[in-house]
Parts: sequence; structure tokens; C-alpha cells
Amino acid sequence: MKELINYILQFGQLDKQQIDLVMNNVVESSLHKGEHFSEAGKVPKQVGFIVDGVIRGYYHHNNGEEITRCFISENSLVADYVNFEANTVSAEYLQACTDCRLIIFPKDNWEKLSRAVAGWDNIKNKMVQICMYQKSRKGPVISQDATTRYREFMENYPSLINRVPLAYIASYLGVTQQSLSRIRRNIR
Repeated sequence: MKELINYILQFGQLDKQQIDLVMNNVVESSLHKGEHFSEAGKVPKQVGFIVDGVIRGYYHHNNGEEITRCFISENSLVADYVNFEANTVSAEYLQACTDCRLIIFPKDNWEKLSRAVAGWDNIKNKMVQICMYQKSRKGPVISQDATTRYREFMENYPSLINRVPLAYIASYLGVTQQSLSRIRRNIR
């Protein structure tokens, strides 16, 4: 839990009583590799904080192909926040790439903190901005060649190279898994 409190305190000050209130409104949880945090076709009901592990955001292309949009790892919020806030059905999935340990804010508790903790909305807004930035596809520019895209991925996500299945990285880069294997061989 201390990871979550340290994260929150980057965005504003809370006294001990407010911290206790936050802690009383979260639950520890875990996801096994392959399980979903939220799914397309459903209304997101929670905001999570990743203590350990990696979650990917993806959607299905018209032809059914999975397209990975983002990777979210430790010490980050994870949520389909626009649909969570609007109480609308999601078009994307958030799935564990590795086994994950999370701290979860159920929707009712997330909203209750806004009413009970002075300054929470300001802290929450700053955390959500970072969450939404991480979820927005800030990844490879498809007009770049595949090797350049992979090199940028290695720079931006060095800790993910050996933690995330190559199929997800290939999808994120917009290349086939065979092309990614060839690129990796040529870089070594």
C-alpha cells in the first residue's frame, strides 16, 4: 500500500486521517497473466494502481486482429477512464501481460473520496491525466521503418522487452512476429 500512498503524495498533500480514509476505500487484488482488468462491451467499474506487473491496452481491428495500443506497468494507474467516468460501454480491453498485483478503487469508493477528502479532486485529476497519457498511443509512428520503431520501443520501455510476449510487442509496433524476430536478430 505504501507504493500507492507515495504515488498519490506526488500530486498533493494528505494528512494521516485522509490517507487512512483512502486506504479504507481500496482493495488489494491480483490478475493472472491473460486475465482482463476491463473488457470491451462492458462498463468499467474500477480504477487500479499497478503494484507489480504489466497490463496492455488493446482493441480488435475490423478484421478481428488484436492491436496493442499501450503498455502500463508498475506505479501507474490503470483504467478505461473515459468510459469509467461516463458509465458507458468500453470498446477496448485492458489485459494482464504478466501476473499482476493491484490496488483497486471500486467506482463507489473512488467517487466517495471526492466527497470525503478535501483536495482529492485536484490530486485525482492530476493522476488521471497521467493515466490517460500513458493509455493514449504515444508509441511508434507507422511511417517510420520497423527497425526504428523497435529501437524507440526499447528506449521507451526497456523493462518490458523480456517481460511481455513478442506477439504483443509486434502488434504494438504494427509488424508481424516473424518481422520482429528478424529485426531483433539484426540489432544484436
